[in-house]
Amino acid sequence: MSTKDPDYVYAQTGQVIGAFMTEDHLEELLPAAREATMTRAMGALVSFEGIVRDHDGGQRVATLTYSSHPTADAEITRIAQEIVVKHPHVRVWTAHRTGPIPIGEAAFIVLAAAAHRGDAFAAASELADRVKAEVPIWKEQELASGDTQWVGLN
Repeated sequence: MSTKDPDYVYAQTGQVIGAFMTEDHLEELLPAAREATMTRAMGALVSFEGIVRDHDGGQRVATLTYSSHPTADAEITRIAQEIVVKHPHVRVWTAHRTGPIPIGEAAFIVLAAAAHRGDAFAAASELADRVKAEVPIWKEQELASGDTQWVGLN
């Protein structure tokens, strides 16, 4: 947990800087997201980038497309807000991409800034896990074999 910091530090934390679904390339959004999430009072920035890989479940993946339910934007926002309530000494930003995403590009990014690394790591980890578990996002994968596979449908 955080040690005692000056009050102005706490006035800058407990904030969701951004939380949304997008078809935009996340790599292009990342510099502005980092700048908005960090302040001079923050001593740690933890980032997670979920990158589209060329395999899943032991099979080669040729292409991948993410789709989401219309409530996904509200859900990712809700989760981010709950994270800053639970971890009040952080500032968070997160986005998940939809649409076709080439192998090697980012599909999901989480940023968590805090005065201290423990707060940032804890918030980033929980935010990433909860978005993946709770936001209604589905992945359609075309496998190298030509088969199509859906991931995340229940």
